[in-house]
This record gives sequence, C-alpha cells and structure tokens, in this order.
Amino acid sequence: MKFFHLSDLHIGLKLINRDLREDQEYILDQIAERAAKEQPDAIVIAGDIYDKAIPSAEAVEVFDRFASKLTQAAPHAQIMMISGNHDSASRVNVFRSVLKRQRIHMIGMPPQTPREHIEKVTLQDLHGKVNFYLLPFVRPSMVKAVVGLDENGNNLSYNDTIHKLIEREDIDERERNILVSHQFYLPSGTHAKQVERMDSERRTVGDIDEVKADILGKFDYAALGHIHKPMKVGSECYRYCGTPLACSVSEAGQQKGIIMVEMEEKGRVKTTVLPLTPLRRLRVITGTLEEVLKQGCGDYVTILLTDQGDLDTMDMQDRIRHAFPNLLEIRRQALRKADYRVQYPAAVQPDAFTLCCSFLKDLSQEEQELLRDVINSVLEVQ
Repeated sequence: MKFFHLSDLHIGLKLINRDLREDQEYILDQIAERAAKEQPDAIVIAGDIYDKAIPSAEAVEVFDRFASKLTQAAPHAQIMMISGNHDSASRVNVFRSVLKRQRIHMIGMPPQTPREHIEKVTLQDLHGKVNFYLLPFVRPSMVKAVVGLDENGNNLSYNDTIHKLIEREDIDERERNILVSHQFYLPSGTHAKQVERMDSERRTVGDIDEVKADILGKFDYAALGHIHKPMKVGSECYRYCGTPLACSVSEAGQQKGIIMVEMEEKGRVKTTVLPLTPLRRLRVITGTLEEVLKQGCGDYVTILLTDQGDLDTMDMQDRIRHAFPNLLEIRRQALRKADYRVQYPAAVQPDAFTLCCSFLKDLSQEEQELLRDVINSVLEVQ
C-alpha cells in the first residue's frame, strides 16, 4: 500500500502583500505530476485545504483544478481530505456522500451524535486491510454531545476530547490503521513551548489546544496536519508533513515536500520525502544596503538592513524594489539602547493576550483566564 501524505495547502493565501495563486498552482501541479509518476493507492490531505473559512471564487477554482488533475493523474487512487481549523467544516462536508462514490472523501464534520463514528475508509492490498480514520479538526464544543462534559458541566479539554473520540472507536490493532488528523499533538514529556511554530499558524492563547500524542499509539501511521514545519511526533510514523509551499517568512529556507508512505505487512512502514521546488524561493537577506543590492533576484524576499547610519528612505526603497521585483518587506535592524554592545533583530509583535494584559494591567489569575477564553473564542470564529 502506497499513499501520499499532504496537508495545509492554504489555497487563497496571501504572503504579506503578494498574491500566491501562480505559486500555489505551480506547486499543486508538481504534486499531480508526482502522483502520475508514483501512482499511489491513496492521496491524503490532512486539513487546511483553504486559507479562509469562506474562500474566494479564485481559491475554489484553484482547488477544483487541482482535484481534477489529481483524479486524472492517479485515476485509481482514493483521495481523502479533512477540514482544518482554517476551513469551514460544513462547507467541506457538502456532497460528502456523492463524492464518496467517486473515490473522493471530503470529511468536514467529526461525529455529531453518539451513534456516529469517525469516518473510516478501508482499502485492501496483498497483506490485508488498511483502515484510514479521517478525523477533521475538532473543537470540544463541536462534539460535546458525543464525548460529554466535565464534572462542572463545562466542555472537556482538547486533549480529553480527542482521546475520548478515538477511544470509542473499535480499532482492530491486528490490522494496519492510519489516523488522518488536524490537531496540535505533543510527544510525551514535551512542552508546547518547545515546539517551533511558524508565524502563519493560528495558535490558541495558552496552547489550550494541545493533545498528548500517546493516543497515536493505536495507529501504524498518523498523517497529521496543522504544524507548518515538517515534524515528527516522537516516531518516524507519526508526522506532520508541513505546508507544500512556504506560508510565512518564518518558513524561509525550509525544504518542502510530500511524504510518500509505503506499508507492507503489519509493523513495516517506510516513509520517503518527495521534495517540491517552488516557482520562487522565500528568502531573508541581511546586510548593509550596498551588500543587499548585490544579491538582487526574483525570489520573494524580506530585507533586513544592518546600516547604522541614516538612509534616504525614498531612494533606499526605490533601489531595493528595482533589485527585488518580488520584495515582501524591508526591516531595519535596531540596537536596544540598554546595551549598545548587542544587536537585536527587528522587534517581534507580542500576541493578543500579552498586548491586552499590558494594557489592562494588574489582572488577577481569574481575570486572566477569562481574557484567555475571550481571545480564543474570537480566534475560533475568524
């Protein structure tokens, strides 16, 4: 059994001031070409198909074209997709039963009633069954009718919710089982702050969405989405594949790719990263104005100027834009006045919670928890 693991397409994304449609179509065409060459039995997209819950007509057109190319490139493959936290679950769920008959499984909603279960797609090869469990992005409030509430009548935590959802499934561990999920899984003994997150990821205040990865032990492979940098979750077989195209400056220099998974008999899993080459690279170039201008190119570029003296702003911008037609932004490297011996990069914007706390001042622990809940509620509906 051979399948592709993709996630976080974020179709419709804009990178600072740049429309990425041409770049996304270029990378999606590469994926279709890889599918034509490798002829996988399944193609899995682990959430965040679109960048926004209500995608533009252009974004829907790009996705429609990609889906058509995939079905032509690998006509016998089962195509499986789940919704992510950027998607509209109900929109992804539309025509679910109709598409299923065309070997396309678009699963937007998790189980809604106690009688419903995680969508399971079973394929067969020489070694027997391979079961794909398709679990879209879940907020505790979405499945409280299935998993229940805590002793105080409140929604369960993300961790308890996902554990209960998976534990209620009748998983035959003698067979080969694959989880497709879009959540923030943490290896045992790891703190959320230890995981490098990309600027393009939508994060909750206090990392309340973290899920302990011990629940993945029921599966032979976990095809995960949500984290934009390729990452393993305590095992070669529990992986985030990352975005196929850089979605933020923090992803500059990352090698993007498809994870090709080959499953033989129970217990034998091989993973190979099939690299993807972008139409334009994403780069951060640091140096003085004159040093930077010597590196002119057509890539997407963030410029970090280290000049300590004053520069003619208009002349500087004109010269840089001429050398870098796909310029994203220009930053100046600042010196912190407290210590002139140490140089610091451009200031990083604090998150919403930190900003609110600094403005409101002297909040009690109870008030801080309330503020976290309010901010997370706003982020969930964005």
